[in-house]
Amino acid sequence: MTIQEANGYLTGRLVPVYGEGEAAAMADLLLENITGRRGASLLAHREQVLPGHSVAMLEEWTHRLLAHEPIQYILGEAWFMGLKFYVDPSVLVPRPETEELVDWIIRDRTFHADGLKVLDIGTGSGCIPVTLKRKLAGLQVTAIDLSSEAIDVARKNAGALGAEVEFLQLDFLDGESWTGLPVYDLISSNPPYIPYAEKTGMPANVTGFEPAVALFVPDNNPLVFYKAIAAFGLMHLSAGGRMYVEIHEGLGRQTLEVFTSLGYEAELKKDLMGKDRMVRAIKKA
Repeated sequence: MTIQEANGYLTGRLVPVYGEGEAAAMADLLLENITGRRGASLLAHREQVLPGHSVAMLEEWTHRLLAHEPIQYILGEAWFMGLKFYVDPSVLVPRPETEELVDWIIRDRTFHADGLKVLDIGTGSGCIPVTLKRKLAGLQVTAIDLSSEAIDVARKNAGALGAEVEFLQLDFLDGESWTGLPVYDLISSNPPYIPYAEKTGMPANVTGFEPAVALFVPDNNPLVFYKAIAAFGLMHLSAGGRMYVEIHEGLGRQTLEVFTSLGYEAELKKDLMGKDRMVRAIKKA
């Protein structure tokens, strides 16, 4: 099978499930991974014959894609703000909305990064703290997660990307776990925020493969993590310190109220799709 034939095979199998545009993009990613070539180079070598083991791997990957497994898990990688992160089913696939959150933090800063203490809550793959450390090298960054498997993935990414980040495994919703944590100047979080009731309407590639513990919250208490983060900040955020959190698009005003009710100066920000997606909360001096 040549590269050109492999491309035809992949798109033919994937189009009925993913549509032409997404199927073509997936085929390109798979072939880039198999051949080490991309773009014009891939096209120029379209008559190159693939070895048997590569064809077998493409067939396996196609089967997994047809079962709706995220391509990021299949390839073991996801790009986030120009950095390549390792991902597996123990962590969420990094999303563009979270890139917008990190971009807001970086663009919004009115502080000197050197020595600034940062905490990322529910770090998953580590995409937020590792990117912040890469972009603002002077930060002192700590990241926490409930999952030991997620912490392992985040540590792997920090090492691969040369970012010095401290990782701690703890249950953030257990207030007793806060005792040993210091005061921070900046807190970031993309916590679980989807009510379980919404699960049935979500895509199979999310509900069937991504970790539920990182996605869902109780229907009767969907803001549980924001309440905990706001309460944590009363004791562990410096005066004038800032929190940046990603939120559920349908709970923007309610999430904002969680912070303003505790005395924070808070702002709700929309994403590029015009949906309520982020909140910044500043602790008054």
